[in-house]
Amino acid sequence: MNKMKKKQRNKIEKELKYHLAGWILFILCALFFLASSLKNHDTMALIGSIIFFVACIIFLIPLVKSLKSNE
Repeated sequence: MNKMKKKQRNKIEKELKYHLAGWILFILCALFFLASSLKNHDTMALIGSIIFFVACIIFLIPLVKSLKSNE
């Protein structure tokens, strides 16, 4: 039974790490969108990029907390 719990926990940790990697990529995209909007002086794209970046950070916070509590 203990082996089963360990296997389940490893699976959850692995899934959380994939989610973390995905959100890091989203943040990277947001930064590139932000840079592009600054370069092109596009106010609407700048606002959208900032909102997208902040949203990614907000989604990332509980995920990071979850990963820390599993360690």
